[in-house]
Amino acid sequence: MATQPTNHPKSVYDFTVKDTKGDDVDLVTYKGKVLVIVNVASKCGMTNSNYVELNQLYEKYKDKGLEILAFPCNQFGEEEPGSNDQIKEFVCTRFKSEFPIFDKIEVNGNNSALLYKFLKSGKWGILGDNIQWNFAKFLVDKDGQVVDRYYPTTSPLSLERDIRKLLGIV
Repeated sequence: MATQPTNHPKSVYDFTVKDTKGDDVDLVTYKGKVLVIVNVASKCGMTNSNYVELNQLYEKYKDKGLEILAFPCNQFGEEEPGSNDQIKEFVCTRFKSEFPIFDKIEVNGNNSALLYKFLKSGKWGILGDNIQWNFAKFLVDKDGQVVDRYYPTTSPLSLERDIRKLLGIV
């Protein structure tokens, strides 16, 4: 679960989240980077295409300031039933993903991670602020502000133009 300071969060850098081992990760670690924050699942019909394309983006732009933060979520069709260790093993073995995978969270409802409450407060989806399914994507600028939200069906590669713009790559 994400935690938040006593004051009102002003950016994603105001949050601390858990990694797959349960250790705290202060998101200020990513300050100055462009972030793609995505809720992921191992057994979704969109798993293969999303992980393949997220890996392509990460490989191409990780040295230019892009970071992808993946948050497993089992709220949609129970498509992420495994433990954190099983999820990480699946992602790292099957897809050879190198971007960080975090603790399994909820993205909707009363138990929604505080980070996701913040992300959803700025960019509305078709169903109000709720995440529609696995692989909803948020694009965050170098200042920790949400600049766009993409539907689960949006191809990660289609974010490339927006990512390049935020990275200052013409």
